Amino acid sequence: MKVTTDSCLFGAWVAGHTQNLDVEKNILDIGSGSGLLSLMIAQQTQALIEGVEIQKDDYGQSIYNISNSPFANRITIHQVDALQFNYTKKYDVIISNPPFYENDLKSAATSKNIAHHDEGLKLPELLNLIARQLTVDGAFFLLLPQKRLADLQQLIANRQLFINEIVSVHQTPHHDAFRIMLRGSFLESRSEVYKIVIKEGTDYSADFTRLLKDYYLYL
Repeated sequence: MKVTTDSCLFGAWVAGHTQNLDVEKNILDIGSGSGLLSLMIAQQTQALIEGVEIQKDDYGQSIYNISNSPFANRITIHQVDALQFNYTKKYDVIISNPPFYENDLKSAATSKNIAHHDEGLKLPELLNLIARQLTVDGAFFLLLPQKRLADLQQLIANRQLFINEIVSVHQTPHHDAFRIMLRGSFLESRSEVYKIVIKEGTDYSADFTRLLKDYYLYL
């Protein structure tokens, strides 16, 4: 699967929030794909990372990527349906870049439909899983299309979870938001709301550069 700009931005943003976690903490990556998010976060934390990925090809790619990294001893990926996995612990951090395009035009490729549409793990199921597996003082992070924010807010509230931070992602200062990055937990607080722009003119913005400079070769 292709590495997208918004998924890289999400990985860097989550890594910034989790960089102080120590070796006794655990992170769960639901729908870990190629292993991109787990690898980005592993560069900034000492916590153990566990991923679940249902797609065989993506799982194989993630195993290859992780085994050829310096972080292989701290990342474990399981090829399994996230809803059927036998979880043996709760997690201090849960991250997910879940299916994107519910009710939109679908691809003829089943694997793409599972990855980008709600044909696999649906958002209510994902939130049920998060509510069940998150530690009481833990945090979860999601990347979703901006148009799903209203539905997401209601689904989260129904599960006694709270949104603590929302970052709207814009291609340029003149574009509407196309993604949201969300941090939530069991702890009620006023939601902090921010905006990040990927490009200003022909250059990456200062905020984008600050987040991605440790990962992109030419920033």
